[in-house]
Amino acid sequence: MSENVVLKRIYEPASKEDGKRILVDRIWPRGISKDKAQLDLWMKEIAPSTELRKEFNHKPERFEEFKEHYIKELQQTEEKEMALNQLLEMAKEEKVTLLYGAKDEVHNQAVVLKEVLVHAMDEAQKG
Repeated sequence: MSENVVLKRIYEPASKEDGKRILVDRIWPRGISKDKAQLDLWMKEIAPSTELRKEFNHKPERFEEFKEHYIKELQQTEEKEMALNQLLEMAKEEKVTLLYGAKDEVHNQAVVLKEVLVHAMDEAQKG
C-alpha cells in the first residue's frame, strides 16, 4: 500500500498516473497557474509552520533537525494531525501524489510527510 504515496515536484507535468494530486506547501509555488497545477486538493495546513520552514531554509545540513521538529508538529498540532489522518485515509483508498515546490528532491517536507504516511500505513497493516 505504500506505493499509493508518491512524491512529485509541482513543476513536473500532471499525469493520469498521479491519482489524487495534493499540494503540501503552505505557499503557492511561483510560476504555476491553478490550471497547470491540476490539483485535487491544497493542504496548506499540513505544511511545516512558518517558523520551522524559515529555520530550515532548505539547507541540507539542517534537514535531520527539521525532520524531527516537523514530525513533532504533525503529531502535536491538532490541525496537522487531522490533515494527516485525512491523507492517510485517501492513501488507503487510492494513489495520492504529494506535490511540492522545493528544488531539492531529497530534503523537503514532502519527503518527511511521505515517510510518516508510509510508516503509519505499515503499522495499520500489522494490526
